[in-house]
Amino acid sequence: MLFDFALYLAVGTVAGLLAGLLGIGGGLLVVAALSFTLPTLGVPAAHVMHVAVATSLASIVLTALASTRAHWRHGSVLPRTLAWLAPGLVAGGWAGAAVASRLPGTALRIGVALFCAFSAWRMAFGTSTAVDQEREPRSPWLLVAGTGIGALSALVGIGGGTLTVPLLVALRARPVRAVGTSAACGLVIALAGAAGYARGGHAARGLPPGSLGYIYLPAALAVALASMRMAPLGVRLAHRLHATQLRRVFAVFLLVVGALIASGR
Repeated sequence: MLFDFALYLAVGTVAGLLAGLLGIGGGLLVVAALSFTLPTLGVPAAHVMHVAVATSLASIVLTALASTRAHWRHGSVLPRTLAWLAPGLVAGGWAGAAVASRLPGTALRIGVALFCAFSAWRMAFGTSTAVDQEREPRSPWLLVAGTGIGALSALVGIGGGTLTVPLLVALRARPVRAVGTSAACGLVIALAGAAGYARGGHAARGLPPGSLGYIYLPAALAVALASMRMAPLGVRLAHRLHATQLRRVFAVFLLVVGALIASGR
């Protein structure tokens, strides 16, 4: 148990740094760590991935809140863009959690592994350039995009940064403002998704003490406490450093994580 707690703190530290630096909640790291440790707590195999994804989203609520506050202070959140995205993110996050709660654990495991591979490709080869201007994307199409981002993010337990940041950059928002707005979007997704998993897992049997539906609260709090401390540092680095090399190293890591999750190890 002590080792598990230390692992959650370590994962939360990395997740918080990535949340501030790249606008991603680090959810895939949390899902991977939990998928390895939850069986030792007696979580039935059929529920391991559901609990891992739900707990990841719950931890992202506080991680994204810390990251969003720091980005807001730096003026790197686009409020009007967020307003167009938010309704779709809420609807998609709730729907994604509802669908995932009904999926077999194996299907959810394969889905997360495939998303790891997709995220690795985006991290390694996705464009990170944009027109350097004070552009604030606003369009009804952002409602549609937000629904898709929210649903997929809730399915795999992430804050959606690997989807939101490329979208906003493609719409010519400055990269650092795309990252800041993505953090705020992650907060919306995590709230909707975590609520959906808490409701969807209320009748699940064999979950450990401290569970709220599919959310394992001790792990969620441990990850969140560490990540909240690191997110502001990641934000400061985002305003100072070029993240290309980190993105590529993280891409390799995602491939390894995806392979391990797919194998069930």
